[in-house]
Amino acid sequence: MSYVLLIVEDPAQRATRTEAEGRELFARMQQFGESLAAEGKLVHVESLAGADTAVRVQRRAGATRLIDGPYAEAKEMIGGFFLLQGVGRDEAVAIAGRCPAADWATVEVRALAPCFDGSAR
Repeated sequence: MSYVLLIVEDPAQRATRTEAEGRELFARMQQFGESLAAEGKLVHVESLAGADTAVRVQRRAGATRLIDGPYAEAKEMIGGFFLLQGVGRDEAVAIAGRCPAADWATVEVRALAPCFDGSAR
């Protein structure tokens, strides 16, 4: 099965880090990704730009609305992700517990699945 580890962080946190702190945390995350790749479990990993560079798109009743970041109502942002394959839920949770980001953010574990599978609930 495939899982994504979402790094959910405080958007202000990046701005409070020194460059040296940011580089050290990034190095830890790179090392973690390399270890997952060596284990054959990593499909892809990316860091995401801050919410101040984001735009949200909504279409309601045929009208498209763009909402530029940063988002005042947002208390958290997705800072990056690790896409894993060939792991079960328990293993994905254990891997999330090893993720360095768990020290300063929340690592959300989500299974990849169709948004609608046609089965009755």
